[in-house]
Amino acid sequence: MARVASTKKPLIVAHRGASWDFPENTLASIRAAWAQGADLVEIDVRLSRDGAVVLLHDDTFQRTAGCALAPEAMDLADIRKLDAGAWKASQFAGERVPTLPEALAAVPRDKGILIEIKAGDTIVPALRRDLQPGLATAGRVYLICFHYETLRQAKAALPEIKALYLAGGAWENKVRTEAELDGLVTQAVAAGFDGLDLGDDWPLDAAQVRRVQAAGLECHVWTVNDATRARQLVAAGIDSITTDRPGWLRAQL
Repeated sequence: MARVASTKKPLIVAHRGASWDFPENTLASIRAAWAQGADLVEIDVRLSRDGAVVLLHDDTFQRTAGCALAPEAMDLADIRKLDAGAWKASQFAGERVPTLPEALAAVPRDKGILIEIKAGDTIVPALRRDLQPGLATAGRVYLICFHYETLRQAKAALPEIKALYLAGGAWENKVRTEAELDGLVTQAVAAGFDGLDLGDDWPLDAAQVRRVQAAGLECHVWTVNDATRARQLVAAGIDSITTDRPGWLRAQL
């Protein structure tokens, strides 16, 4: 497989696909991301009861499909019956919950994908199964995760795939410090990760981005829907910006 062809910096990552306009974590949102000029898409994955890797952000399907069950309590055949599009708008009724192989098949050869692991380390063998058939090419596929040990095990099982350690999030209501950033860098290097993917609550400047990159790590930021902030991050030298609005943000930049 080819590497992601774009050399412009930063790369634009479509958060759960083009999720501002389309139902998140569906094939419709993934395909719309390419139409809107995204370089990569970001998706969330969980494990079904019978071992399928499916796209879902939340613990259950309640918000996006009106089903209070978690994927771990359902077989793929029943997950397939859910409507994952009608909640967004009536024209998306009938959108189904994709599997990881279906999402990967929707990624053109010159684009890439960030796969956020929302399950525990029990999903790692299934990821290895689904990513091995020629799709696990460094530079085209990233694994991202908030849970250090899960990401460490995933990287050990799939060393050819880049791994980004997720950190931050405004919901934590924390003041981010230099010491915290240095700690994340130390952890990422020790585990053999390829970079950090930091929440936009992190007040990154050019010096901090250079410090991350000087350690041999990529530095990415999520989720940015503000043009002024995005321009600041571009000036800081960030590697990618994740956004719900890839087409809009590309135009602003």
